[in-house]
Amino acid sequence: MPSDDRTPEGSPTDERPQLPPVVYVPTTDEPDVAARRVLLHQVADGRTALYTYSAIDRLHTWYLPDAPWLLCDVAALQRIHDQSPYDLLFLDVDPGLREDAEASS
Repeated sequence: MPSDDRTPEGSPTDERPQLPPVVYVPTTDEPDVAARRVLLHQVADGRTALYTYSAIDRLHTWYLPDAPWLLCDVAALQRIHDQSPYDLLFLDVDPGLREDAEASS
């Protein structure tokens, strides 16, 4: 049987969505940046989610206006996961936290 480098239909591939080199992550608002903690959220099915944003304007539009943040690369996201495990990582998603979210829907 000849070797076939194609991926068989229905087989998983390495086509995971790619994160940008850095993302903005919402945090608590302690004055000392080193004391800030990332904000994790529980979604409807009970899993823990970390919301990340590819640009600061997206964080302020979709998360909360003027939300404090940290800039994280993939290694920092892994350290966050190691310290505070999360099940889901969302990129550029509106978690529905804004009071005006219902009015704009």
